Amino acid sequence: MAPTSTLQREHTPSPGTAKPAPHPTELRTPRPAPAGRWALIAAVAYAAGLAASAFGIPAPYLLCSLLAGAALALTGVVRERVPAPANRTAQALVGALMGSYLTWPALTAAAPVALPLTAVTAATIALSVAVAWFLARGGRLSRPSAVLGMVPGGSAAIVTCADELKADVRMVAFTQYLRVGLVATTAPLAAHWLASAAASSPGHAGNGGQGSGFLPLVMGSDQLTGLLTLAAVSVAGVLAGRRLRVPTPALIGPMLAALVVTLSGAVPGFAPAGLFQNLVFVFVGLDVGVRFTRETLLRVRRLMPSILMAIAAVCTGCAGLAWLFAKLTGTPIVDSYLATTPGGINAVLATAVSSHADVALISTVQSLRLLIVVLVTPVITRWLTTTRPAATGARIEEPAQT
Repeated sequence: MAPTSTLQREHTPSPGTAKPAPHPTELRTPRPAPAGRWALIAAVAYAAGLAASAFGIPAPYLLCSLLAGAALALTGVVRERVPAPANRTAQALVGALMGSYLTWPALTAAAPVALPLTAVTAATIALSVAVAWFLARGGRLSRPSAVLGMVPGGSAAIVTCADELKADVRMVAFTQYLRVGLVATTAPLAAHWLASAAASSPGHAGNGGQGSGFLPLVMGSDQLTGLLTLAAVSVAGVLAGRRLRVPTPALIGPMLAALVVTLSGAVPGFAPAGLFQNLVFVFVGLDVGVRFTRETLLRVRRLMPSILMAIAAVCTGCAGLAWLFAKLTGTPIVDSYLATTPGGINAVLATAVSSHADVALISTVQSLRLLIVVLVTPVITRWLTTTRPAATGARIEEPAQT
């Protein structure tokens, strides 16, 4: 009995004694690497989109991944953003996809409505600034924060310059991405409803991110050449965008590079398609969804009703501008709606492709507005700040610790 009791005393820790560290040779359950975890999340989101597409859900891969990302962030399962390399790659591929739609026939078709397009873009920015001015009148949000939060387009670039313009970066980021999330969620449903009784609009006749097939990976017949061209366009576009200091270089750079290649006609058929395109839309949706954490919602809970009302006002105003533009130019209402939707250019493109809308027109309007917003918003913000003092009480109270 003595040896047994001695062995038990050696291996049974006394109360209050720290648990000994495990021996190096003991087996441990490894935590999944971040890359592996995100690959699993993307695979599940893709499977959900594949199932949703069977039921005719519009833009299924975008919607399912957005909702999945939001659910993971709100439950605390995921506490970090989509890995930067994956996010930049998705942006570059979206930019290449946008540029591939801007062909000579598409640009020629959009030329007659260039003046109304410019007017709609200016009216959208003016509407957003006016709504932001009323939002700031309550005194709990400064004018710079309100303006930077409400202007549509270039979310990443707008958030980046928030500090320089003396705005609350948290409020600007939350308002921007809340608007993008709402637009990304509602635009596919609205576009599907608007187009339900009409024939599909002109544009690419691809599967639009809804097809269940895995091939082809690019739209051309020569898959290897198309993939190599897509990689070259994406990398060269990002590098050129950074060198030229364009807003959102990971998106705009590849779009401009793809535009040059498309207009030259040298290498046709390099835009992502099938499985490749669907995965791009999955990461676009995840990137938007995971931004909505419980901590963020708690910080802005008191301003949430006002922010939601302001976003609803901007979206309603843009829908009115879309209706007016459609009536004046004869453009299909689906194309007009997606072209004037306030923000979420990646999500809007996914919806446009899925709806077989005029992607060239939509990309042109959205890109034009993005460039104008990034250029003029700092000027407008400084002007509003210097003409009259900013609203007081702009400090957002942190949630009480429980």
